[in-house]
Amino acid sequence: MPRRVFFSFHYQNDIFRVNQIRRLWEFPGKEPVGFWDDSLWEKVKISGDAAIKRTIDEALVGTSVTIVLIGSQTAYRRYVKYEIEQSHRLGKGLLGIHIYNLDDQFGKTSQPGPNPFELIQDPVTGRRLSELYPTYYWYGNDGRDNISNWIEVAARKAGR
Repeated sequence: MPRRVFFSFHYQNDIFRVNQIRRLWEFPGKEPVGFWDDSLWEKVKISGDAAIKRTIDEALVGTSVTIVLIGSQTAYRRYVKYEIEQSHRLGKGLLGIHIYNLDDQFGKTSQPGPNPFELIQDPVTGRRLSELYPTYYWYGNDGRDNISNWIEVAARKAGR
């Protein structure tokens, strides 16, 4: 059975790159995935921090895995951090995929960014989340062919 996935990413910098990955689910038999839609983001942004967090929490409901699509600035986005922390707290499967090597709308790639899992610690054990969750490289680890396996492994590891 296909998994419902939540994508976490830096919208302004990486939406074109992210859409290349999200479009993989446009084929028959693929389950829809959760992600930020720009119009949703703009409406919620006006309502403030609590509304944004509530919307993230609602978007995570019914998903089994959160995929953090890591661009050059993703690790520094506070709502990406919140999405990761909430996913971890809720026991979702988590994984990261570096996407800096995907072309943007102008055919340019970006610089690699830090792994956000390195910057967040488990509140109980103090371990960095990078010790708990894997990260992959879209091209270096053949993401197009392997993303479904990565999702399944993350879901099973989380008991989902």
